[in-house]
Amino acid sequence: MNGISYLLFLRELEKKIDAHWEDIHSTLEEIRRLLLSRSHIIVNVTVDESSWSNLESRTLEFLDGFPEKTARFATWSAGPLPECEGMIVPSLVNYVGKGANLYKLGYQYNGSVHVITHLLRTTWLWDQVRVQGGAYGVLCRFDRLSGGLIFVSYRDPGLLSTIDVFDRTAQFLTDIDMGSDELQKSIIGAIGGIDAYMLPDAKGYTSMQRYLNNNTDEARQKMREEILSTTADNFKAFASILHEVKEKGIVKVLGSESAVREANSARNDFLKVFSVM
Repeated sequence: MNGISYLLFLRELEKKIDAHWEDIHSTLEEIRRLLLSRSHIIVNVTVDESSWSNLESRTLEFLDGFPEKTARFATWSAGPLPECEGMIVPSLVNYVGKGANLYKLGYQYNGSVHVITHLLRTTWLWDQVRVQGGAYGVLCRFDRLSGGLIFVSYRDPGLLSTIDVFDRTAQFLTDIDMGSDELQKSIIGAIGGIDAYMLPDAKGYTSMQRYLNNNTDEARQKMREEILSTTADNFKAFASILHEVKEKGIVKVLGSESAVREANSARNDFLKVFSVM
């Protein structure tokens, strides 16, 4: 429903919409039937307590307007991860990513990962990819709910050089001499990232997300405690899982044809190449 795959889906839909409109219309109606059912709706309302008494009856009246239908919950099994890809666009710069599911590689979650990724973003990756490599930006993020770790550069004149930096991150963590001041700054940055100030609308939206993901207050508190107790040893331990990412991670590149094909030539056609635009 987003990204390059969504763009390709829309292109295929455009080709079929005239010749197969009845099938497409039937599918859209089925989606509407499944979504607009009172028994499956979750409502999240952000309002001050004194106003809720006036709003509650209107909310319930609104919900009564939806049909009462049941739907069978489908099971979804993720297929094999897609191969490394080089997606060609008319661009002078590249967007380079590498990532892996750490849980499938054996990683056991600990809140210290947020301190580590914060340090990587603001020191190693920034210096190597942004300052020396000339990219507009670079990031490293971990999703504790899915286990996904990603390295991504954007507006990047490099390609293989950036992947090489991603792959040397494990050695950087192995060799790092972590001072107490630097560790404290990374801990503060990590806490600021997970407990950022939010306006009321963001609080409401976030609370709904956490409810749907079963991201409980207890789990988040445990994460905070692990972040605050992070030590230099956590950095060394995390290096071992990044060695696995180096060997088993998936690479995705969105960039110029010349850069993608040069990279493939240098690394035995490791990217499946196709044109996006």
